[in-house]
Amino acid sequence: MKRVLGDNWILPGIDRLNRAFFTSGKLMLQQCATCSTIQHPPEEVCKACRSFELGHFESAGRGRIVSVAVNHHPIHPGMKDVVPYAIVLVSVDDAPGIFVVGNAVGVPPGEVRIGDAVRVVFEEARDEKAGVDLLIPQWEVLR
Repeated sequence: MKRVLGDNWILPGIDRLNRAFFTSGKLMLQQCATCSTIQHPPEEVCKACRSFELGHFESAGRGRIVSVAVNHHPIHPGMKDVVPYAIVLVSVDDAPGIFVVGNAVGVPPGEVRIGDAVRVVFEEARDEKAGVDLLIPQWEVLR
């Protein structure tokens, strides 16, 4: 999938906590091995039981849009050719209480609506400095 915000836009910094989320090609959320709480974004400690035993939950990658903002103004000169674009907050179906931010794809930005069903898709990017291939989660609107 072509990069939503273009090849010149900043890539996410990868660390040991978010590596699976940005490189696996699956919607990987952090899950506590002690109490099974799912949390996002990933943290050093479980927010429910304070355990440091954290692993991953592989979501099916479906959800609903609970918030949408359409950006019409480039925040950087390199963005002038990609506006407008829709930024969405998605409630993940199989992880109650978990919300994931991303860009909406598959429909024009002005047609994205709260309540739309979405599925995760991944845009490919290469971070040459870090030497890592990224698969960045985005949200395809289903109609």
